[in-house]
Amino acid sequence: MTPERPDRRRWFALAVVMTASLMDLVDVTIVNIAMPSIREETGASFSALQWISAGYALAFAVGLITGGRLGDIYGRKRLFLLGIAGFTAASALCGLATGPDVLVAARVLQGAAGALMVPQVLAIVHAGFPAEERGKVFGLFGAMVGLGAVTGPLLGALLTEWDVAGLGWRPIFLVNLPVGVAGLLLGRVFIDESKAPQALRLDLVGMALASAGLLMVLYPLTQGRELGWPLWGYAVMAGGLAVLALFVRYERAKSRRDGSPLVELSLFRVRSFAAGIGVQLGHGTACGVFFLVWTLYMQLGLGWSPMRAGLTGLPFSLAVSTAAGLSVQKLVPRFGRGVLRAGALVMAAGTLLYLVLAEWLGTGITPWQMAAPLVVMGAGMGLIVAPLTDAVLSEVPREHAGSASGLVNTVNQLGVALGLGLTSVAFFGVVDGAAPAELADGRAFTAAFTASLWWVAGGLLLVFLLMGALPKHRPRTAGQNAGGERGGAVRTEEEPALIG
Repeated sequence: MTPERPDRRRWFALAVVMTASLMDLVDVTIVNIAMPSIREETGASFSALQWISAGYALAFAVGLITGGRLGDIYGRKRLFLLGIAGFTAASALCGLATGPDVLVAARVLQGAAGALMVPQVLAIVHAGFPAEERGKVFGLFGAMVGLGAVTGPLLGALLTEWDVAGLGWRPIFLVNLPVGVAGLLLGRVFIDESKAPQALRLDLVGMALASAGLLMVLYPLTQGRELGWPLWGYAVMAGGLAVLALFVRYERAKSRRDGSPLVELSLFRVRSFAAGIGVQLGHGTACGVFFLVWTLYMQLGLGWSPMRAGLTGLPFSLAVSTAAGLSVQKLVPRFGRGVLRAGALVMAAGTLLYLVLAEWLGTGITPWQMAAPLVVMGAGMGLIVAPLTDAVLSEVPREHAGSASGLVNTVNQLGVALGLGLTSVAFFGVVDGAAPAELADGRAFTAAFTASLWWVAGGLLLVFLLMGALPKHRPRTAGQNAGGERGGAVRTEEEPALIG
């Protein structure tokens, strides 16, 4: 086969899809910083605040697998543009919401649109760049994660405190509109259409089973505290696990029958993919717990303004961005999975340091006293987030790139949703049981925050153990499947260039 001629326009396309992904990343952090303002203006309950985040995460998690497969079948460009258009429209609905119920519904729509958009990003990166360039690309992706962590809280704080045109917190959603429109227009120009090289059919039964199973597990977990943890909630969660087991059996049968399952279960025979999925779940859960309770602790417990809370997170964000770039470009090529394992331990150590300082200093803690644990946590997170994506997808065959990237994002968002559900126990359960005096002076929120940090540290230690199953070093060639066939380093004649 003749060597492919590199096309420099693929880097413009990469910028477009990464900007769209950045919009999704910023949206998560920007919402967290505005939660107290949303509660004050709309009268939202703590449960409603949970659902503003969890509704997005649930819709995102439930739809990601399907979104990845739809891209494989109907075209990644088509689904990417449809997703970014839907995300932009849903952002407008969020900004115009008249109350917490409408806002939650709009956030669900936003998550569903993001589920169409985001899987195409990793599919484009994985299938559109040769193996020798993916390290650089994922390094850029890691830096983008850091940029999202930096800009989200600061932008959220600025827009909330400026009270632009008297709109209060609403511009945190409306800011997505110009970015989304620009991404839609540029995506039409720079991204060429592509599909999976083999003809696939949509697995409607698999979609129904996966969606029902995930919802049955996650809904009672998130809503249980408000309802008093009824017996039916546990029964529904158990039933959800049974539905997910049925989903696995059905997917195996469908794979044998026509080769078009929603989830390509053979991916789990790839060691790096199977191990990385477990790591994604644990890390997502830890992050889901931390970021929401951290914002509520600073603003409701310590009485800080959104701007002060946003600036407090700056050391964390800068540490994430710096460590993410170093991990992919310098450390992982030399030390392999040891970098990721070190990241888990470093992040856990920063969490425990934060816990000690918060308990010792109480409500008198200052932003500069938080800087040290936040830098340690951020450095640990940066060592994980950038190389982990490459580790999970490095050996995935190209024809399953969409399905695999959908699974990666699904598991991460499933972890975030689980973490948000666990805040019912770890954080809100402590606040609910506090005396009025402890609520008034902030001690209840400090106690709830430190209790939550134990959950975060425990999750990170579990991640450290799971990372022992990752390959010690990144394979020299990407795209080999379990049988040793090449799938990612070259294109077939049936698969056109993914990026213009």
